[in-house]
Amino acid sequence: MATVFSRIIEGELPGRFVWSDERCVAFLSIAPLRSGHTLVVPREEVDHWTDAADDVLTHLVGVSKQIGAVQRGAFDAPRSGMVIAGFEIPHLHVHVFPAWGMTDFDFALADPDPDPDEMDAAAEMLRRALRDAGYTDRVPD
Repeated sequence: MATVFSRIIEGELPGRFVWSDERCVAFLSIAPLRSGHTLVVPREEVDHWTDAADDVLTHLVGVSKQIGAVQRGAFDAPRSGMVIAGFEIPHLHVHVFPAWGMTDFDFALADPDPDPDEMDAAAEMLRRALRDAGYTDRVPD
């Protein structure tokens, strides 16, 4: 059975995509820690990050780094956080989000019902920032 992330990747479920390449995609979390909270997900279904091939994990971290860099500028954040938790969905995913302090890493404070208009605006901010950073070929419309 396909994971919810595979279904999002295949277009069966909606997602606010900000990155897409041959190995992974990135889309906004539906329960963000902060505005712009993005999940970087391999196209291949891998449950645990320690089971991922080294090149897949390296690619995910590289994409996470690029997204984190533009998040800092787009959201005027002093840091960008990155977490691999792995408890929510049995499909490897990297959480990348603007961060102002350690409380921004507390998943108990995630917004379970974010405003759709704010989510759309955050996705567009990230797409624009990624295009401005030179990743136009990786940013979906």
